[in-house]
Amino acid sequence: MRIAIEDFILYLATERGLSENYQLSTRLSLEGFTGWLERRKLAATMGAAAVEELVRKEEPLPEVTLGCADVVLADISAYLGHRKKGGLSAASIKLIVVALKIFFRWLHARKRVPEDLSELLPLPRTERYLPETMNELQVQTLLEGVVDEGPRGLRDRAIMELLYASGLRVSELVNARLENLDIEHQIIRVTGKGNKTRLVPVGRKALEALGIWLGRGRPEMVTKRTGSEVFLSRNGTKLTTVRIWQIVKRCARHAGLQVNVYPHLLRHSFATHLLSNGADLRIIQELLGHADIATTQIYTHVDQQRLKAVHHRFHPRA
Repeated sequence: MRIAIEDFILYLATERGLSENYQLSTRLSLEGFTGWLERRKLAATMGAAAVEELVRKEEPLPEVTLGCADVVLADISAYLGHRKKGGLSAASIKLIVVALKIFFRWLHARKRVPEDLSELLPLPRTERYLPETMNELQVQTLLEGVVDEGPRGLRDRAIMELLYASGLRVSELVNARLENLDIEHQIIRVTGKGNKTRLVPVGRKALEALGIWLGRGRPEMVTKRTGSEVFLSRNGTKLTTVRIWQIVKRCARHAGLQVNVYPHLLRHSFATHLLSNGADLRIIQELLGHADIATTQIYTHVDQQRLKAVHHRFHPRA
């Protein structure tokens, strides 16, 4: 089973070209299930109390050989029930189910198991939460509150403007490269989930901030280790996603906003404001890089909530 997991992760990386984060999430799901099943098999031979005692003492457990064909649907159901009883959310359980489904589908396609368990494994229903957004005044307050003195200030202003103007994911922002930024045609090419590239327009204000950053700020932060990333750390290297979070949080504090501001909130606001101003949902899907229109449709519910709130507040008989 563990050898098969290694082969499968290699397949995701080389043949499917999926991201490292996706590979890691899938590995954790599969290894978590395999480890639980191994301990269950061990408890059947040694006794549950003996296994628990070894775990408590943090001693290594005896090796267990678990074949892929040994797994049955009842094992998966028992594991999911165990995780649910342990307090795992429906969304997290769904991630495990998806990982198991694609794993067993892959195993069956390569004739490593006689039966495709993925066909028998239903996806659990999860609640869909409406994404948080800022209104246009809050976004304006946030962006105008960025102090753009010095190279880092110019960088932070450009980062904030680009996040809102183009609705980029944090990973897309930190990996944005100079050769993919076309100032003349006001577009940027980014690589999103599944290594899919797309062209995204860049707004006028963001272009102005980028021009100032690239002309006056970035040259002062370039070092021998600098690559062609658009945004640089104070060491001249690529920024991390954690650092982007810190920058956004700091800018929100400086602007005096009382809402919880984080990078993805700007992406949600980007989509919601486009929709409320009349943009077509299919266009928003393309701009966001969503593979499925159903993912984008959540913003229609956000806009409906906003309309209801406005009606309730201002209509005399609401």
